Amino acid sequence: MASVHESLYFNPMMTNGVVHANVFGIKDCVTPYKMALLVLLSELGRSGTQLSLLERRRLNRLLLPLLQGPDMTLSRLHKAIEESCPSVANSVEIRIKLMAEGELKDMEQFFDDLSDSFTGTEPEVHKTSVVGLFLRHMILAYNKLSFSQVYKLYTALQQYYQNDEKKTGIDEADMELTNTEEFEGKMEKEELDVPLSREEEISCNGPLSQKQAEYFLSQQASLLKNDETKALSPAILQKELNNLLKFNPDFAEAHYLSYLNNLRVQDVFSSTHSLLHYFDRLILTGAESKSNGDEGYGRSLRYAALNLAALHCRFGHYQQAELALQEAIRIAQESNDHVCLQHCLSWLYILEQKRSDSCVLLEHSVKKAVHFGLPYLASLGIQSLVQQRAFAGKTANKLMDALKDSDLLHWKHSLSELIDISIAQKTAIWRLYGRSTMALQQAQMLLSMNSLEAVNVRVQQNNTESFAVVLCHLAELHAEQGCFAAASEILKHLKERFPSSSQHAWLWMLFDQKIQFDRAMNDGKYHVADSFVAGITALNSIEGVYRKAIVLKAQNQMSEAHKLLQKLLIHCQNVKNTEMVISVLLSIAELYWRSSCHTIALPVLLQALALSREYRLQYLASETVLNLAFSQLILGIPEQALNILHTAIEPILAHGAVLDKGCAMFLVAKCQVASAASYTPQKKAEALESAILNLNEAKNYFVKVDCKEKLRDVLYFQARLFHTLGKTQERNKCAMLFRQVHQELPAHGVPLINAFK
Repeated sequence: MASVHESLYFNPMMTNGVVHANVFGIKDCVTPYKMALLVLLSELGRSGTQLSLLERRRLNRLLLPLLQGPDMTLSRLHKAIEESCPSVANSVEIRIKLMAEGELKDMEQFFDDLSDSFTGTEPEVHKTSVVGLFLRHMILAYNKLSFSQVYKLYTALQQYYQNDEKKTGIDEADMELTNTEEFEGKMEKEELDVPLSREEEISCNGPLSQKQAEYFLSQQASLLKNDETKALSPAILQKELNNLLKFNPDFAEAHYLSYLNNLRVQDVFSSTHSLLHYFDRLILTGAESKSNGDEGYGRSLRYAALNLAALHCRFGHYQQAELALQEAIRIAQESNDHVCLQHCLSWLYILEQKRSDSCVLLEHSVKKAVHFGLPYLASLGIQSLVQQRAFAGKTANKLMDALKDSDLLHWKHSLSELIDISIAQKTAIWRLYGRSTMALQQAQMLLSMNSLEAVNVRVQQNNTESFAVVLCHLAELHAEQGCFAAASEILKHLKERFPSSSQHAWLWMLFDQKIQFDRAMNDGKYHVADSFVAGITALNSIEGVYRKAIVLKAQNQMSEAHKLLQKLLIHCQNVKNTEMVISVLLSIAELYWRSSCHTIALPVLLQALALSREYRLQYLASETVLNLAFSQLILGIPEQALNILHTAIEPILAHGAVLDKGCAMFLVAKCQVASAASYTPQKKAEALESAILNLNEAKNYFVKVDCKEKLRDVLYFQARLFHTLGKTQERNKCAMLFRQVHQELPAHGVPLINAFK
């Protein structure tokens, strides 16, 4: 299920996506890039009415990110302007060229002319506008320069232009060389475009101004929260942050962004180091004290301890997390900070949950959160309660009613992230209860929703854990229905949206391994399936051990599989993983069948049936009933097996995987044939014809999932039935198909009747 406590990490740097960088020592300074922007503004003023309305609108939209963003190369700036208005881009390039190839007095004259923009009854630029403030800052900064600094600026402008000229010359030479291989050249250019643009987009080789630093941090923090794939890679971002901190080590928000960046790569040492540095700098600079009075110092300390507890909990260091949480609770109680105490109570529940179920603590947390007007924490508590009740076997209608109440809270307070979590929880609950159609509906609902949060147009706010969980469920649902191409496309999309370095990548890695494992098992390639076990175990140890036992069972290593399943059963009972307990019991029952201990399998199946009904796991209950029907068939009472099959097969056909549908129809055919032994010849022939129809349906299901082993069994059974009915041509056709499949997939010496699935 989706984790509902991912958002409990206190993020003091972010408020509606804005970074509050209130301590930064570097003021605005004139650079060659900013001179290029000044030339652009001058050209806009000269062009006047010559530009069309669309071109002017495009340029105005382009100005703000250019003014706020870090310095970029001249070629990249020219390309950005050219996309909006080619004529202005050419004019800017010509003026920069004349200034760079001219004399120092040309640059001085240019800055003298800038002041004319504010003169006249209707000036081109208003002094208090964004552009006006930028012009005034640049003019003031230039006037403060000494003669030697002016000369350095002039040489820097020449170097800025010459570097771009050299690069343009190299690009033109490359284009000439690749003209004969146009297709390959295009491919290489497409491959190189992404990393080059990513590095050139933010180039912090020198000190950034306060506004540039704020824009850089807010942009990257917003991308990390909303669309991690569009943020800088962890290595490049850390390099830029180190460069920022080199010029101002006390820049607290840069330390916090470094902490978030280190969390992406699961670097516990660096993330702890950056987090502690953030709160140290926050206290030393007095930023908190200015906004919160005398309470600022204590507030920083208690939230530092709370964040440290969350960090340790994330990395599985529960003892250290508990110590840090106790410190946060102590400081919060001394300061009478109820908000901090509520956050602490939520994290205390998480720590207690790792060791034992603590429902009372969670209910108390929800009541307190409602009392103090904290809808976010209250909703998280309700989500956790629903998750806990689902594992405890509560009915779906009660869980959905509780989620409906929390949804009202979400929409009332526009809690977009919690709306996503709620829908993901519904998807997981329906999957748990075996209602794949309802799960599919909820998954599609979340994927078609638009976010309530205001983000950039190019940013998709879909990199949260909720979307990862829903997409993984969707991939698994398609794979279960035999749509492996669609499942591969979904997994491909997941890999693009959640890179391997992201914190939720383990979800699609696990589902990808599970789907490939199932395909290999269906294809009879047990050695290939065994190779996926190690990867599954690394991501989910319980699932990995269970899959290993399945491989051993398929390879007829019964004693090893039985030992492994018994150990796994004890462990799952201890951790109260009921779903896995039932699956293990069904596998143990199958081992008993293969060992001809049919009577021993019955108590195991009855125990699995009791658990599945107690916890309302309808799909597992239906699967258990099918296994019981198979046991009755083996014990020689096929009529009774047919009776209970009719009660259990409907959920399988409605919500089951294609493989399970095929196995169910195959079992029905077996029971029909066994029951027909005592019928009259005419009635027996009708029963066998009906069995053949069911076998055809089962065969279609097995073909859809490419399950050759089951397909071989069906063909063998069909050939025998056709032989009994005297249909030689159909018998020979089935025998030929059986031989083809049998040559591809040799038998392992196990009788066909001794396995349900």
